[in-house]
Amino acid sequence: MDKSVTSYTINKIFKDPNLQFGLTEFETIKPSEALDIFEKEKGKYYLKCLKRNTDLLVWNEEKRVGEPEEIIRQLWLYKLTKYYNYPLDRIAVEKEVNFGREVHEKAADIIVFDKDKETPDIVLEIKSPEAKDGLEQVKSYLNAEGASIGVLTNGIIKVILYRPYPHQFENTLRDIPRIGQTIEDVQEAKLTLDQLERKYDLVAIIKILEELVLAGAGVDSFNEIFKLIYAKLYDEKYARDRHGELLFRQSSEARITYDNIERLFEKATQEWPGMFISGEKILLSPTHLSVCVGNLEKIKLLDAELTIIDRAFEYLLPDVAKGKRGQYFTPRHVIDMAVKMLNPKEEEYVIDPASGSGGFLIHTMQWVWDKHMSEKSHETQIDYAKTHVYGIDFDDKPVKISRALMLIAGDGKSHIFKLNSLNPKEWMGEEGEKEKARAELRERLYKFNDYDRDRDNEENFRSFAFDMLLTNPPFAGEIIDRTILNIYELAKNDKGKLRNKMERHILFIERALNLIKPGGRLAIVLPQGVLNNTNMEYIRNWLFNKARILAVVGLHVNTFKPHTGTKTSVLFLQKWIEKEEPPKDYSIFMAVSKKSGKDKSGDYVFVKDESGQFALDAKGNLKIDHDLDEIANKFIDFAKKESFNFW
Repeated sequence: MDKSVTSYTINKIFKDPNLQFGLTEFETIKPSEALDIFEKEKGKYYLKCLKRNTDLLVWNEEKRVGEPEEIIRQLWLYKLTKYYNYPLDRIAVEKEVNFGREVHEKAADIIVFDKDKETPDIVLEIKSPEAKDGLEQVKSYLNAEGASIGVLTNGIIKVILYRPYPHQFENTLRDIPRIGQTIEDVQEAKLTLDQLERKYDLVAIIKILEELVLAGAGVDSFNEIFKLIYAKLYDEKYARDRHGELLFRQSSEARITYDNIERLFEKATQEWPGMFISGEKILLSPTHLSVCVGNLEKIKLLDAELTIIDRAFEYLLPDVAKGKRGQYFTPRHVIDMAVKMLNPKEEEYVIDPASGSGGFLIHTMQWVWDKHMSEKSHETQIDYAKTHVYGIDFDDKPVKISRALMLIAGDGKSHIFKLNSLNPKEWMGEEGEKEKARAELRERLYKFNDYDRDRDNEENFRSFAFDMLLTNPPFAGEIIDRTILNIYELAKNDKGKLRNKMERHILFIERALNLIKPGGRLAIVLPQGVLNNTNMEYIRNWLFNKARILAVVGLHVNTFKPHTGTKTSVLFLQKWIEKEEPPKDYSIFMAVSKKSGKDKSGDYVFVKDESGQFALDAKGNLKIDHDLDEIANKFIDFAKKESFNFW
């Protein structure tokens, strides 16, 4: 067996790196050791079938055609025999399926028989990782063969259907039984923290749940999944008090499962108040809930890789993902560049006034932990997150997301508020959320050492003393409300008369500068026209009087694709210190990104090493092919040369 040939061929077959590195079902299996692939004819690569002992063509070099389904089937055969301990004489491959008098045109990929070697027990339907369907096919096979367990698998995710009665697919299972186990053994087996999967595709899991139950359940998928996520987070947090045993799992009876999960959710709402309406319940039926739990119980959420959760939330918020409100999820490498350039410190307070799903806040927190607090205790790191990181957003669902991400990252308490950043007058009111927000934000108000100005500021929440701000405000929409426009200098013309309307992101520039203290710094994503168009010159002149322009980074047009092709830039500012006379001339760092990390379709492009293999970062993730890290490094050199006080 030549392991290099096997590895080479698999790399060719799974051309998409997301597929190749997404085969999490076989994370503990090394394909190069489990499979024997060899070049039988020039440019034609074959695999020795583990069951049939025949040579199967899996890659044709000339035609550039491969058989990903066959690779996944062989890996499953390996897993069934080595992990689940089923002997090969109880396994059939490509067995014809009988539908009454008819024989189905497509054979079942794998069937595992009962110990009598005749009664079908488990049916596996293998799909390519790119395939979109298959559940109905699995159900039809189960009905035809009489098996009680059906598995749909594409190597990335598996769905295990459990059919307790003919034509009823009431449940899913966490796993298939090993040899000698019953279904009840699987359902009632203890589940512990150390058994949970850390590498998984949450978007794929949610899509399966939508197909199985959520699409026809008459509920808001986002809210119900969010309830389950919080119940699971609570369970994982306190599992160590039970020697790692988890309560978020299926029971053999759907009603018991429902009662257990509802109890966890109720405790979660008490642990983290403000996330849900008082007395809110899980709206899924017991049977639907059991299906969801069966697919979610096996994954680790607390301290999970945040990009996994991030992508899932982005999928659940199609309005934001599609930019219907002028909001777009900021690519994480853009966030990383901005955070790196501004270099937040342990003692500094940070805010995002359009925090969305919390990307800037999470990455700021991670930067401070890694760069400035790596030698400090986990408790001290968590204390920083609880006290120094603030976010505001007007949209309920992104607020829930950012709070959840802060929680998953390890912070049980967060300063994330559902407010309109542009209109602090709306912050007034007796609602608990607004009272809490005012109390916590009041601590960060700027002190003028002038009684009248301080009192006015406490009433109007206009000037704050944050050290740093990072934001990507919504671009769409114009503000016409004169009570809001009247707050802003930029909403007045050169004669002091109020303009009829203002673009939202323009007001965010002024609001951002009002949120940081003198000497504070910020990064804001803006349409490039703000910096280039002649009709925006008054904004640029206003900026020169308020802050030093530290840097302007023009982003590639593909950066925010597929959601928008708007040309954008990241503007970096440092607010002038009071009574500081702005110099007439100074150096500004300017850069234009040539590599966005995406292609014209908005799909990510990944780095390959010298051997043509996809390169991985320190955390084992695929490296996105962009130049923003290089730009950040050049800015740091510039900042040190200019003696900026934060580098």
